Amino acid sequence: MAILLPLSLAVLGALVWLRIRKIGSREAGLPPGPPTVPLLGNLHIFPTEFAQYKFTEWARQYGGIYSLKVGPGTAVVLTDAAAVKELMDKRSGTTVDRPPMYVADLVTGGLNMVLARYTENWRILRRAAHAILTPQASARHLPIQQAEATQLLHDVLVRPKSFYTHIRRYSNSVILSVLYGKRAPRYETPETTAFFKAQHEWELVLEPGATPPVDLIPILKSVPERWAKWKRDCAKTRKLQRDLYFGLFDETKERLARGEENGSYMEEILTRQEEFGMDREITGYLGGVLIEGGSDTTSSYLQTLILALVAYPDAQKKAHEEIDRVVGEHRMPALDDLDSLPYIRAMILETHRYRPVAPLMIPHATLAPEEYNGYIIPQGATIFVNSWGIFHDPALYEDPEDFVPDRYLLTENGTKPGVDGSDLRPNFAFGVGRRICPGIHLAQNSININAMNLLWAFHFDNDTDVNGKPIELDTFDYQRGILTGPHPFQCKITPRTAEKAEIIEREFLEAADTFAKFEFGLSAEDKEFVARSRAHSN
Repeated sequence: MAILLPLSLAVLGALVWLRIRKIGSREAGLPPGPPTVPLLGNLHIFPTEFAQYKFTEWARQYGGIYSLKVGPGTAVVLTDAAAVKELMDKRSGTTVDRPPMYVADLVTGGLNMVLARYTENWRILRRAAHAILTPQASARHLPIQQAEATQLLHDVLVRPKSFYTHIRRYSNSVILSVLYGKRAPRYETPETTAFFKAQHEWELVLEPGATPPVDLIPILKSVPERWAKWKRDCAKTRKLQRDLYFGLFDETKERLARGEENGSYMEEILTRQEEFGMDREITGYLGGVLIEGGSDTTSSYLQTLILALVAYPDAQKKAHEEIDRVVGEHRMPALDDLDSLPYIRAMILETHRYRPVAPLMIPHATLAPEEYNGYIIPQGATIFVNSWGIFHDPALYEDPEDFVPDRYLLTENGTKPGVDGSDLRPNFAFGVGRRICPGIHLAQNSININAMNLLWAFHFDNDTDVNGKPIELDTFDYQRGILTGPHPFQCKITPRTAEKAEIIEREFLEAADTFAKFEFGLSAEDKEFVARSRAHSN
């Protein structure tokens, strides 16, 4: 017995060690990937910022579908358009889930539609969003989008150096008007200020590495808030979001009760709450997530477009020549003009490709095992769609690092002539499968209107330093995070002709009637700004 006990303990210890050593190792059937180490898998080399660059580097080494081990968990990275089409679009029923994200649930109670797991609440949110964000409904909101786009031109004309925040105001005001029937005439409008403050805190919470790996080490959930700054950050973010989202919700509900409708989406949601099976919590967070999506992505896209126009003056020149030929000098562009502007349509697509707003999209997760090309993707695996890697694949695109709109004139999806690009689609940048952006029609209208307007109205050039030397732009100077856009940058923006400047002034004044329907409950400072800006244009 004296010998058997130590021997048994030694055998037990060896078995436990062998089992522990297997944690983090790549199971049979998984796609290949970087070498793993015990327990951690690939966690020690997992990128914590700008992951799209490292993921793309690994894709060139391990192929269009490869795996990473994150402790005992598995992540699969897709950098192959055919795999994305098959697994994310055709098999979306099993790839529709999201990986668990405890910190996001702590902030939103699991009701952020973009990050929520595949639950009944998510299905309610998605169903309501699709019911109100149809192409026909989006068309009804074109007047306010066009009026806000006119103010964007006017703001840039009057204060060109503040173009970056003018764009942010535009995108936030459009989505506030469309959702809640209440616009933001200034970047400093209280609702806009509150949104960008809340959004900044939200992005900090979601940034990789900003919070402990709670989903991998669940015991961390039990740490008291006084010892966990990340929990206090989550509580702060939750309060900022709820103050704004439910404040807007209550305003809309009160206005609806007074019979002061102006056709906003949330009015429709409120009248159809019972039909959709929505309570106050779900309704408030539906509005909130749509503000987030509508404000961030559109502004980041338009800022990237301007960055590209400055960095690639030849492309800007071609766009100017085309819009001058089709639209001319004496009127602003109309949305219908886009059909006659093939180069500008190509430029719009190229901007999505060149710097996608969501370079890794939002991670998906599998509800059941899937087999693809001989590989097994296990249930619960996280799936990253590496849109950056696909859009910058030299096998698909000629000179992928350059901004070349002409590529979309040569082939439908911008790929090299002779290369099969049929697995791509024009709206690929808006997401995949059942998680594709529900506000795609609204967003495309904003992008199309503003791309034409900005090109018709202005010339974009490098700014100069105190010595008159051009300030070169860093086209890779982008923000970290799931959604990304360029950091604030300097450029010189000038009206292309005096007549166009006069047209902008006139059109801005004529938009006053459209704005008036959405200018209720304005602060004293907002009212003063509105009066002053319209007097300036008179």
